Amino acid sequence: MSYTLYAALVPTSIHILGNLAKNLDKAAAHAAEQDLDPATLVNARFAPDMFPLSRQVQQSCDTVKKAVGRLTAGDPPVFEDNETTLVQLQVRIAKTIDYLKSVPESAFNLSEERALKIPMGPELMLDFTGQNYVNQWVLPNFYFHVTTAYDLLRHHGVALGKRDFLG
Repeated sequence: MSYTLYAALVPTSIHILGNLAKNLDKAAAHAAEQDLDPATLVNARFAPDMFPLSRQVQQSCDTVKKAVGRLTAGDPPVFEDNETTLVQLQVRIAKTIDYLKSVPESAFNLSEERALKIPMGPELMLDFTGQNYVNQWVLPNFYFHVTTAYDLLRHHGVALGKRDFLG
């Protein structure tokens, strides 16, 4: 059995997004225990010019669902970026996982060599093969945003450890 882009991307993303959802559960419990407004966590950021927790979760979801769409020449669902609560962020994660589960592995056939042009603003276009796109762009970006979300929660006192990240 060969190692496919489906195997590299979909099961791993489902697993890690599931862990992220559990971490948001722990964040909600922490907020309740500490009498902390959960919005403090949703809006948490390390620096003024960085995305808050809400956007880190949105980017985590968007990175993988857009990748699946591009690799399978499908149309991933579009979600409004309007989540303002931990519960709403968990719903977004659940909808992303549902989408990932709905795409059959066979839809990824020949995706490794598929030529992709990824827009990065009005004047920049990145060229990838499917394999390079997943390995050099999608997975690093996905893990960056999931890790940043984890770190923001840890920084605000949520009792998380490596097992919570890895599951």
